[in-house]
Amino acid sequence: MNIALGTIPFGTTVGMQETFAILDRFQEAGGTMLDTANNYPFWVAGRSGDESELAIGAWLAARGNREEVFISTKVGARPTVPGDTTLDSAEGLSAATVARGAEGSLRRLGTDYIDVYWSHIEDRSVPIEETLGAFDELARAGKIRSLGASNMAAWRLERARNVSGARGWMPYTYLQLRHTYLRPRPNTRPAEAGHTLVSDETLDYLAAEPDLTLWAYNTLMFGAYTRPDRPIADIYDHPGTTRRLAVLHEVADELGATPNQVVLAWLMAGGVVPIVGVSTMEQLEEAIGASGLKLDAELRARMDAAC
Repeated sequence: MNIALGTIPFGTTVGMQETFAILDRFQEAGGTMLDTANNYPFWVAGRSGDESELAIGAWLAARGNREEVFISTKVGARPTVPGDTTLDSAEGLSAATVARGAEGSLRRLGTDYIDVYWSHIEDRSVPIEETLGAFDELARAGKIRSLGASNMAAWRLERARNVSGARGWMPYTYLQLRHTYLRPRPNTRPAEAGHTLVSDETLDYLAAEPDLTLWAYNTLMFGAYTRPDRPIADIYDHPGTTRRLAVLHEVADELGATPNQVVLAWLMAGGVVPIVGVSTMEQLEEAIGASGLKLDAELRARMDAAC
């Protein structure tokens, strides 16, 4: 299943019993990829940011299945001021912070290695060589097996990959950005702090770099494709959205699928790994259904042409 399970609410708004049930069902259905961070969900009052990793670690320990699961976690955006629910005090990406962050994640997850370790946000106050060197030390110590960049501009990603290549360091081979079927208006920013949208430039860069894999978050726009109580964000307020939604619903009707499932299938057909955050078993079952949904060339072309 080429879907990563987003785990932000696990161990908090989704209790441990339901967390275990969702993770069990995800693995039973063929899912292997779990996406978390060392700060989920710090923005909720009373939460430290430890909770998601601790919940996953408890499940891994209970099931004894570490080798069957692909763990993705992140460093860089954990607040350094207790109670701060913004990114104003984010820890950043100094060498010391990267090393300390990895040790904390390994401890909470109850593992001795991370499958893909992400720089969560950009930190331009630290030389990129310092950050990449710290990641490479973790790789050489066997603590991380691959490296990802989250919320990074394409030009910075290219620069980082060149630095790593020149020095023989582990390169970024994963990129994580906000992406969905709807296209935002040019030069708009999402309301959510720290979110970086996929751009045409980024997609062009990815197409030229076959060793890079895009993981997409906020793929279902907080439920806005299917829930009338979840309005579509203002950044998508333009005529192209109306046309894309019309085609999306046409394709969903033809396939006997939900719009959410078609969005996920469209992303996967383009080589993207969609991250799907779920808080109920029903949401998980919908995502599992998307994993078996195939879009033929005609349907993909029709969806792509709507603009």
